[in-house]
Amino acid sequence: MPQSFASLYFHLVFSTKNRQPLIDAELQSRLYEYMGGILRSEKSVLLAAGGMADHVHLLVSLSRELSIADVIRIVKASSSKWIHETFQDRAQFAWQAGYGAFSVSFSNLPDVKDYIGRQAEHHRVRTFQDEYREFLRRHELAWDERYLWD
Repeated sequence: MPQSFASLYFHLVFSTKNRQPLIDAELQSRLYEYMGGILRSEKSVLLAAGGMADHVHLLVSLSRELSIADVIRIVKASSSKWIHETFQDRAQFAWQAGYGAFSVSFSNLPDVKDYIGRQAEHHRVRTFQDEYREFLRRHELAWDERYLWD
């Protein structure tokens, strides 16, 4: 086959270190825009972004040339550096070490976009920790609570 094709969609979830509520309204839209630029530079596309003051959800169409670990590392490192340089009052900003990456079928993209867009509503009744555990359960991933949070 002379051409290569890939349809790789992922719902990425990660938190600020120790879930500190450092992503306020002023930062949030600029951060998502910046993350979209990072992904574009890596031949990927940010399809949706949302979250709360302590975590983000990204729906990403991933380049076939990148691994999940690479894209997470690049997005976290670049966005953290940008926050430190742009918002001097956020010197303590850091992302958690871990992340969640969940595959999404093309047919399910609208539902995931809707879910990401309703984060504020969703978190009126569920904490980030409960939400994250539910993702792990739905994807039948085992975890050790001692190492889940940082």
